[in-house]
Amino acid sequence: MQRVSSCASLYCRAAERNGEQGGRPMSQVAVITDSTASLPEEMYARYKITMVPYYVHFAGRVARDMVDIKPAEFNAYLLALSEKEDLPKTANPGPGDYLEAFSAAAERAKELVSFHMTSAGSGAYQAALVAKEMAQERLRGVRIEVVDTRNVSMCHGWITLQAARAAAEGADLEFILSLVRRMIPATRMIQTADTLRYLYMGGRIGRAQHLIGSLLNIKPLISMEDGVITTLGVARTRAGAYRRMASLVEKAVGPGGRIRLALTHVAAEKEAKLLQEMVAELVTPVETLFCELSPALAVHSGPGTVGLCYVPEQV
Repeated sequence: MQRVSSCASLYCRAAERNGEQGGRPMSQVAVITDSTASLPEEMYARYKITMVPYYVHFAGRVARDMVDIKPAEFNAYLLALSEKEDLPKTANPGPGDYLEAFSAAAERAKELVSFHMTSAGSGAYQAALVAKEMAQERLRGVRIEVVDTRNVSMCHGWITLQAARAAAEGADLEFILSLVRRMIPATRMIQTADTLRYLYMGGRIGRAQHLIGSLLNIKPLISMEDGVITTLGVARTRAGAYRRMASLVEKAVGPGGRIRLALTHVAAEKEAKLLQEMVAELVTPVETLFCELSPALAVHSGPGTVGLCYVPEQV
């Protein structure tokens, strides 16, 4: 994995301002997120990120996203579903889930920051705000900031990860919030699906668009604008969709532009690697992550989904 961390010196300067001397600084800020960030699992442990799971209702059971059910098992279940069977349902964490996470995080830090997927597509952000109010009595002296990332998947993930990296280097909460405010409008997601069924069943597109798209076997390109799903057009083939996605990244950051890149997918790792190669021909990824969408997101996009999430290196 290629990685260049240009922000490290900024984090170190922040630590110096906070009076850290020698060695690795102690984190003053605890970072919380939820399972839809779809971060590689090792990142949670490495940067001490508290992950609060969504819930997935399927096959007569309720499973905690990325805890009781992982992508491999869930994707196999989705692939085996017939067209007549109902898709699994998802539910966001409740205030009690976030209060529990805040309480645990408060044992190691007195400043907490909690990141959530777009509030336009989930109730998680509101649930966390309720939990913050509940925590005022229980967690006296603890500051909690709840952030709507206005995005999904690894765009939400990149914001969480960069905040956690800053915290690990000793940055204070104000520094982290300033970083996040710059990242939110600069982080972009582009995704294509192998079928429109899951977008339709999840309420992301209308019935007419679903029927026409299915008949023509087109590949839709979707993104996020101010927290809401938007369409960027369609392609007739997967390769055409990937070329268009790579071109959109180049147009946004310029030829050779330096970005942090995450390739996301649902049971389509080879396709994600193909997209990565196309993007790398046009721009310069300084860090690249491959991430399977969590089951709570996969149910709304379906097997064969391939996407990318990127943020310019300098934000």
